[in-house]
Formats: sequence, C-alpha cells, structure tokens
Amino acid sequence: MHYLITGHTGFKGSWLALMLEMQGHTVSGIALDPPEKSLFNQAELSPIFKHDLRLDIRDRIAIKHAIEMIDPEVLIHLAAQPIVRESYRKPVETFDINVVGTLNVLEATRELKNLKAALIITTDKVYKNHNYLRGYVETDELGGDDPYSASKAAADIAAQSWIRSFAKVPMAIARAGNVIGGGDQAQDRIIPDLVNAYSSGNLPTLRYPDAIRPWQHVLDCLNGYLKLVEYQLSHGVSGEWNFGPTLSEKRSVGELVIAFAKSWGLEEKRWNMEIIEQPFETGYLLLDSSKARKELQWVDKLNFDNTVRWTANWYINPMKISSRELCASQIEIFMGV
Repeated sequence: MHYLITGHTGFKGSWLALMLEMQGHTVSGIALDPPEKSLFNQAELSPIFKHDLRLDIRDRIAIKHAIEMIDPEVLIHLAAQPIVRESYRKPVETFDINVVGTLNVLEATRELKNLKAALIITTDKVYKNHNYLRGYVETDELGGDDPYSASKAAADIAAQSWIRSFAKVPMAIARAGNVIGGGDQAQDRIIPDLVNAYSSGNLPTLRYPDAIRPWQHVLDCLNGYLKLVEYQLSHGVSGEWNFGPTLSEKRSVGELVIAFAKSWGLEEKRWNMEIIEQPFETGYLLLDSSKARKELQWVDKLNFDNTVRWTANWYINPMKISSRELCASQIEIFMGV
C-alpha cells in the first residue's frame, strides 16, 4: 500500500513513516524542512521515502500538484502548527496552517485515481473546555480558548464539512492526546524540556504542574491511527475517533516529571516554577476512547509507567545504537507486545 504523510518530517510523522516502512508499505511525504536536530534527521529517514517533498501546505497550487503526482492509496494528514504557546505568538499563521492548510490537502484529493482512504489528524484540544472528569467523547461540543485549540477545532469542523460534502472514499478524523516518546525535539514540549534540563544538570521549569493530560506513547497513538485506516479500507467507515489512554492512566504534569526523573536515574524530583504569568492552558483534559476500543479493537499496549520508561530509555540509549536503530527496536518490541 502506498501511504502519503503530510508533516512526515515531524515527530509523529517520523515514527509513523518508519513504522509503515517496516510493515512493508511504500511511503511518501510532504512537509517543511525539519530542524537540524530533529528525529527525521537523526534517524536519517529520507531514504525510506519514495517521494520526500518539501512544501508549505498553505501553497494550494503546489500542494495540489504534488499530491496528484504522488497519487497515494492512503493519505494521513499530520502537518500542522502544533504548539500552544507558538499560537499566541503567531495566531494568524497558526489558523492559516491548521485550517486553510487542511482544506488545501483535502481539496487536492478530489482528482486522485488511486486514493482508497484518508485520515485527518486533529487533537484532543478540539473540545470546548468544560473540564469534564468523564473524558470527552466524539459527540461533545468543539471549541477552543487559545489560538491553537481554536484553530484545530476550526480545522476539525472544516474537515467534517468537506468530507460530508465531497468525499468519494472513506475519510475520517482522529483526535489523540498528549503524545510522548523518544526523539521529540520540539520547543515548549515537556519531554524535550526535561531531557535538556537533566542533561545539563538543571531542574526543569514547569508552568502548570497540576494540569492533567492524557499521556500516551507515540506508538500507541500511531497504532490507533493505523487500526482506523485498516477499518476504513475494510469497512468503509468515516467519522470522528478519539485515541487516548484509559482514564485510570491519567496523570498530572508533575507526576510525569517525577516518573521521568526516576527513569532517568535521578533522586531529585523537584522542579522550578515559572514565575512569569503564562497564557491560558486547559487544566483538565482527558479523552474517552471507548468507540475505538469497541469498534476497532484498539488497546493501549503501554501503560503510563512503561510509556515513561520507553521514552527515557530512548534518550539515555543504554545500547548506544543509532537513532534509527533505537526507533526500529522499539517498534519491533511494540508490535510484538
């Protein structure tokens, strides 16, 4: 099967591409150039792609021509501006990338000859913030207080409208939680911040240590995406789907930091508090993924403790092997779990 991934040079895109390549699929990608220290570059992933194109998804004409040239059988749209604090710095750009970019990708699929399924990735933050203790379900109201959340909710709604109006093949939307794993180098994300602090002998600085998030290993999340794609291909389903850990696995940011420090081999478990007033972020965010568990038979293979340990071990690299080999090794173990 020939897969096209937008955003393939990003953290999730890199893991997904290698996962698909190891399963015997052909993989192509469209994305911006990654940062020098990205997982994509560290793992030297470019050679695994049939087409490795660097384009901005806001360029509607270029995206249309590229997707028509690639003509994939499955399209997975990951490309986005994914950082909450960056959305406060660049709100218009965030909306442009996340909303207009998504529509550009969808519109480019109209004339494809071989497309059999498409999956649009949004986020758990598309839900209007009610701090539900039960976890958000797919039919809950969408909304967003910060520019990132609002842009992703808008992209989700726009994608739903486009799919219901124009889709000729099964197209679905996936909403996942806070994904962690080895190789993440993005600014303003918790794991890279912890790695940078511990590697330099410093304490991490936290903004909201009591905030609850649906922490999930990147491979569990991607396994959910691929389960959904398989179901789209076999059963023709569309709709919206949550992929998050069980509610019993909920943990605060502070609990994640304590667990990560322990996996890093540190006794010191404190942190510094950010003293500058911070932009608003949701305090309590959980997903109810019962739909995917029941209909797709999707399950979490890694609980919270294993998720943290696998992530820390990637950066510690006890086997002293290459980034590519580290990822491949964890994928092999995960698929056999």
